Amino acid sequence: MIKITLPDGTVKEFAKGSTPIDVAKSISEGLARNVISAQFNGNTVETVTPLEEDGSLVLYTWNDKEGKKAFWHSTSHIVAQALEELYPGAKLTIGPAIENGFYYDVDFGEHTVSDKDFQKIEQRALEIARGKHDFKMRAVTKEDALSLYKKQGNEFKVELIENLEDGTITFCDHDTFTDLCRGGHIPNTGIVKTIKILSVAGAYWRGDEKNPQLTRVYGISFPKQKDLTEYLELLEEAKKRDHRKLGKELELFTFSQKVGQGLPLWLPKGAALRERLENFLKKAQKKAGYEMVVTPHIGQKELYVTSGHYEKYGADSFQPIHTPKDDEEFLLKPMNCPHHCEIFNHKPFSYRDLPKRYAEFGTVYRYEQSGELHGLTRVRGFTQDDAHIFCTPDQVDQEFKNVIDLSLYVLGSLGFENFTAQVSVRDPKTPEKYIGTVENWEKAENAIINAAKEKGLDYVIEEGEAAFYGPKLDFMVKDALGRQWQLGTIQVDYTLPERFDLTYKGSDNELHRPIMIHRAPFGSMERFIALLLEHTGGNFPLWLIPDQAIVLPVSEKHEKYAEKVLKSLENNEIRALIDDRNETVGKKIREAEMNKIPFMLIVGENEEEANTISVRKHGGDDLGSITVDAFVDLVTKEINSTLKSFLN
Repeated sequence: MIKITLPDGTVKEFAKGSTPIDVAKSISEGLARNVISAQFNGNTVETVTPLEEDGSLVLYTWNDKEGKKAFWHSTSHIVAQALEELYPGAKLTIGPAIENGFYYDVDFGEHTVSDKDFQKIEQRALEIARGKHDFKMRAVTKEDALSLYKKQGNEFKVELIENLEDGTITFCDHDTFTDLCRGGHIPNTGIVKTIKILSVAGAYWRGDEKNPQLTRVYGISFPKQKDLTEYLELLEEAKKRDHRKLGKELELFTFSQKVGQGLPLWLPKGAALRERLENFLKKAQKKAGYEMVVTPHIGQKELYVTSGHYEKYGADSFQPIHTPKDDEEFLLKPMNCPHHCEIFNHKPFSYRDLPKRYAEFGTVYRYEQSGELHGLTRVRGFTQDDAHIFCTPDQVDQEFKNVIDLSLYVLGSLGFENFTAQVSVRDPKTPEKYIGTVENWEKAENAIINAAKEKGLDYVIEEGEAAFYGPKLDFMVKDALGRQWQLGTIQVDYTLPERFDLTYKGSDNELHRPIMIHRAPFGSMERFIALLLEHTGGNFPLWLIPDQAIVLPVSEKHEKYAEKVLKSLENNEIRALIDDRNETVGKKIREAEMNKIPFMLIVGENEEEANTISVRKHGGDDLGSITVDAFVDLVTKEINSTLKSFLN
């Protein structure tokens, strides 16, 4: 017999060789029908994997993240079989599950695949799914695995297998199809009821532009037709909210091929929007004791060698800038933290001077692959709302909690209320990915977890998601469409202070090493504005929106009164403009609606005589005729209800 521990702490005994499905049946037949994946002792297993030892078991259904992952990974196998059958000679590479659905990278050789082919791929994949074929894992020797794919002429799978150790290689079979796979499948193909091919795109093998270009086939699947219908409706709404579309319509930003890919140009309205966001955070930071600094856009290569950024990211950065001086090299700044370390190093500090909180809206540069660039969410030059806190060990806990408070204030003021906190720690299996001692990593990880607990955050722990120099806490925010984004990050770092030999004099008159906290509530201005655009659909919070009101004179003879209204609004710091074109009021209202201006102030003969304005809200609500002072009060109250003073 073996003892199986369930997530609620219950321990049950089963015969050795029992499967996760057997465990599910012992709980309820309903659960057994819905279980599609499992995890045993931290490893993903099939629902029919024999359990040979004591351990902890987690059962997953479609409603669990891991369940969806198994569902979509399994569907990628089904679609891969369809592609092999429909396109003879196609070479399969990898086909993982992603956040929404899956993809499969394929070398189609002489064939081309476009949206015209999607329907036939879906039809064949669904025919395979309806066969209710079991997914079966089997171990193979390295020799046999290589033999199979060499015979097929698939150099991509051969390359993958050559990097695997003999004894760790497994294949997954279903129907007549076999694929190199580590596992994590649903019981059989019949559970997949709907499959939709969403798009195709180019992708380099292993993400390297020097490698062959493949075709990436994106898809998604569901256990019910209703789920697919709802998802497609969500996609349509997402298209309407696409920040690239809205950014163009609202004249916020643009791109130029002459300037360069991934380098956004901010138009006047967009620049004003950024400035308001920066001023909003600067005001909160000032209350929280931060000092603003400014650092250059470049630094000597040696600076980033010292920090470790060159070793970890050098290959993916813009290449060194060579000056006329021999052996002198500079880099476009990939991170602000090395510069802030040198600011801390400019003079000696005592423990009485700490914490030091340096903040900067610093622009950094990363050479993202052209295929990965996407509007403002993935760019090559972006501005981080960066800050670094240098503190004593005794101050870490309170400083970290203060940063959590600041991050929550920022998210709440911008309408992001639905979020979880992700504590990202190192993966102990890949120590080569990180710098610093195990002891310091443990201290930093414990500090973050304890702070998250004390602040009552709903948090999860994710192994392997830490930065190379330290663990972090990320805010994973759900937008209005239910999509999850990472906004805002806080990191505890024991490593960079050592690499830069940072010190302060303690109460014992000895030199001690400060601890460094990295934080960026927005993350980057570009990405944050993109996500805010999509979350709000362009209907920004009233305090932030470029134009809060527009004055619409009914005719030319009411323009002087309209200008008087505008001046009064500007005196009360309300951002407004006049549409004095020779157009009908109806057309002006329609265009103001399209431009998402919150308030339309209509002025005609009656309003001028009564010294009032007729107020219409974006969306069609008529607020009637009121005085300008009453309108100012209305706007001020709405703004104040959103922008509560930081920390009361």
